[in-house]
Amino acid sequence: MEIYGLFGLVILILDIIAIVSILGAGKSVGWKLLWTLVVLLLPVIGMVLYFLIGKST
Repeated sequence: MEIYGLFGLVILILDIIAIVSILGAGKSVGWKLLWTLVVLLLPVIGMVLYFLIGKST
């Protein structure tokens, strides 16, 4: 059962890194809000999508 806690902690840390990256980007407020919501509502998928798609746009 401890492995699930560790997995959750890793996801939380990666989501925080993604959100800090989003907020530090030189994009519009709407773009930042959209990606932040995606990462918060879909923690694993949103983070992966941001680093694959959002960071390059």
